[in-house]
Amino acid sequence: MPGSMKTLEDWLAHAERLHPKNIELGLDRVRAVAQRLGLAFDCPVITVAGTNGKGSTCAMLESILTHAGYRTAVFTSPHLVRFEERLRLVGEAVDAGVLAPFFEQVEQGRGDVALTYFEFTTLAILLCIAASKPDVAILEVGLGGRLDAVNIVDADCAVITSIDLDHMEFLGNDREAIGFEKAGVMRPGRPAIVSDPVPPQSVVDHAEAIGADLWRVGRDFNVMGDQQQWGWSGRGRRYSGLAYPALRGANQLVNAAGVLAALESLRQRLPITAQAVRNGLAMVELPGRFQIVPGEPALVLDVAHNPHAVAALAENLDAMGFYPTTHAVFGVMADKDLAPMFARIGPMIDRWYFTDLPTARAAKADDLIVRWQAQNKRSDVSASVHGAPMEALRAAIDRADPADRIVVFGSFFTVGGVLEHGTPRLGARHLAPGS
Repeated sequence: MPGSMKTLEDWLAHAERLHPKNIELGLDRVRAVAQRLGLAFDCPVITVAGTNGKGSTCAMLESILTHAGYRTAVFTSPHLVRFEERLRLVGEAVDAGVLAPFFEQVEQGRGDVALTYFEFTTLAILLCIAASKPDVAILEVGLGGRLDAVNIVDADCAVITSIDLDHMEFLGNDREAIGFEKAGVMRPGRPAIVSDPVPPQSVVDHAEAIGADLWRVGRDFNVMGDQQQWGWSGRGRRYSGLAYPALRGANQLVNAAGVLAALESLRQRLPITAQAVRNGLAMVELPGRFQIVPGEPALVLDVAHNPHAVAALAENLDAMGFYPTTHAVFGVMADKDLAPMFARIGPMIDRWYFTDLPTARAAKADDLIVRWQAQNKRSDVSASVHGAPMEALRAAIDRADPADRIVVFGSFFTVGGVLEHGTPRLGARHLAPGS
């Protein structure tokens, strides 16, 4: 069968068929294949773990390092629209034709080892990164940390972003258990940056147990600022008069603080200028993270898919100011804790458009509306169900007035579904020429 594999799509379909489980944590299988393939990096590696803020942290690291003149390779997951988004080389998504041969290498090297889809694709991407010989590699952990396939690579610097409750069936039932899993990306004697202002004790304990060089907010680095600008100070350096990151939302300052700590910890190997920091933060881009698309109505895209991220989204929506009606397109995975999500964001949503998603792991729109109705206490809110995110968005556009806003959130699949043919630019029907 592998002889018939030609395109990236062929290989992705093959990877999906290999293993009976979608997720099976553990490093034995993937490490054995990596060793067979001789996977090795000859550049500094920054690994980013956490519950929320990983993608934003990777994007800020990439932007600053690029502005400092370094050739970057960035692995993130999942993708919004195309698989190739998972690997950015020097700021651009990898070409499918460049990536496909590395899938063939993994197939030849795995022998009879049944890799999961994530393990197979991660190995192919890591091989592609190593072959491209970047100046620095930035790797986002897929799930947890300790047993995630990305953790076969020894990080020169580990960054742990905010930690909260998500994927509890795999990682544990509380922040302490989840924190221990995330802390698995740390390495003895190497910097471990924790940007969560109140980290679980398990993270601190693990860093001490293995002798990692732990950097904590309030002890090893600090942030300060007003409405116009902010500053950062670390162990040996400070930045003042910084513009806020181009990524919107109050939570991004926490992420940016961890990014600057990571770069400070690697200063001997990756020196950067203050100007690179300024330009990198000012020009960073990342679709689907509180992304506001101007138009009438306004459109907000956010991949928030757990209670902690939805709480941040609600805060950010609140800070946008007044809108007569807020419409929400919402689709989510079936394993998510919906009650706190509805409780936090429900008061600011006036019309819900629940959508099915193109994956077996997703909750059905029919189930979502039942769950929502069971806890809804407002009589002035309406809801409907739809077969796909774009269909739900069109329904919202049809009902929205020019001064309203539409929020699309709940999953990468939800946001990706409305970005499939490019970023929608909304012009309200009421304002169309000749209307």
